[in-house]
Amino acid sequence: MPQPVSMMPQTTAWAVLGFLILLLIAFACWRWYRRWEANRYRREALVDLRKIEAGLAATTTRGEALVALPVLLKRTALSIWPRESVAGLHGTGWTGFLDAHSGGPVFPIASARFFEEAEYRGSQALATVPEPEARAYAAAARHWIEAHHVRA
Repeated sequence: MPQPVSMMPQTTAWAVLGFLILLLIAFACWRWYRRWEANRYRREALVDLRKIEAGLAATTTRGEALVALPVLLKRTALSIWPRESVAGLHGTGWTGFLDAHSGGPVFPIASARFFEEAEYRGSQALATVPEPEARAYAAAARHWIEAHHVRA
């Protein structure tokens, strides 16, 4: 009876190649995990945005949901940019910051005006915003959360 065929590579080069392939796979998995962890704040912001969007349907909760929308964007920005460069922004400076970090204008003029003025209006005043308009503001916020990028 002949000896069973060995499963070990016959040359050292095959063993080195196998080790390099395993090392490359491990590196790719590590990079994917780091990127996934770095975007945790984005996933959490999108969960909060879904809760806000649920409150837009009813007139009684629409004002509170619209008040929470700019707060969510500010909180998202504060989670990745230094506090000194984000916390003091308001009005056109704030919407300019949002546009600058999204690769272009994300907010139509009406949405930009809403995000500039929303922090100065109360929930009762914002409750009168029609639902389609409120959903457009939420869609603009969703687009920014999903599309923004950090410049070095």
